[in-house]
Amino acid sequence: MFAEIYIQGPLLGLFAFFAIGIFHPIVVKAEYYFSKKIGWIFLLFGVILSSFSLFVEGFWSYVLGVFGFALFWSVLEIIEQHKRVLKGRAKRNPNRVYEQKNEQKWKLSILMGLF
Repeated sequence: MFAEIYIQGPLLGLFAFFAIGIFHPIVVKAEYYFSKKIGWIFLLFGVILSSFSLFVEGFWSYVLGVFGFALFWSVLEIIEQHKRVLKGRAKRNPNRVYEQKNEQKWKLSILMGLF
């Protein structure tokens, strides 16, 4: 019945799990030290990795795609992390002044820039 076992699916799931696990603390630290304005770097590396995935064959194409889209998700997550900081649910950097106004305009401009 099970003549062959394909390991690519579980391995891809493992890479996706790893990407989620690695990017969460990176997003938290990036917002703490550099603010939400560092989101463009996540976007840039997401575009690079996703582009590379188009030219690599096989399993590694999938891995690059997963990491690329995890970076895209990090752009949105850094905005959410900033909101958590403003609401007091995440640690503030004492060396930075936080502005609460124009938050919605900045998020809208980032999202409009993606489309």
